Amino acid sequence: MSDFEPHLLIVDDDERIRTLLQKFLIRSGFLVTGARDGAHARRILSGLDFDLIVMDVMMPGETGIALTRDLRKSSNVPILLLTAKGETDDRIAGLEAGADDYLSKPFEPKELLLRINAILRRVPDVAGEDIRPKVLHLGAIRYDIDRGELWQGDELIRLTATEGQLMRIFAASPGEAVSRTKLVEDLGRDGGQAQERAVDVQITRLRRKIEADPKQPRYLQTVRGAGYMLAPD
Repeated sequence: MSDFEPHLLIVDDDERIRTLLQKFLIRSGFLVTGARDGAHARRILSGLDFDLIVMDVMMPGETGIALTRDLRKSSNVPILLLTAKGETDDRIAGLEAGADDYLSKPFEPKELLLRINAILRRVPDVAGEDIRPKVLHLGAIRYDIDRGELWQGDELIRLTATEGQLMRIFAASPGEAVSRTKLVEDLGRDGGQAQERAVDVQITRLRRKIEADPKQPRYLQTVRGAGYMLAPD
């Protein structure tokens, strides 16, 4: 994060909600831009960079999940999805598409603020670092610990903010199992089975980026009864 105010994009077809969120987040110290749907958001994103996107799932035209999935092809901007209360399938689908977190409607604006700040704290800030990096090797993949970057040859593998934080957590203690409860805590989320399930989804996504066969993981292993463990070469 820089010394400037973080710039947020709010994408919601409900003008009343969008306006209320914009006013609240501006008062909370953010720069905020609003978009009325996926198409509008695409036009804005073509000309501006954002620190985080808050996006409704159910919108006319392109859904928030579809837009998230497409954005992940070229961007690692943090995304927080707003989902209908009780729509578990939407929340899981959103995480699988590349979202960093979700919040069920209706919600308290203060909770949204806490979620946003938690995500922004997880975004790696590597500007100005000139220290020789430490590297973990995962087969053809290498992880630069100091920069929080994942590489395959000369190609940088894009990580979402949450995936990047997971790699930092695992890289801090390679070869040691980290429990799901500890992962939820270190990611700055509330406890509970729903959040542990969300972590499982994030692990699945991360395995797709570092494993030759994600269904039979060699490097990001499941340790029965203990959690997950990063096992570099």
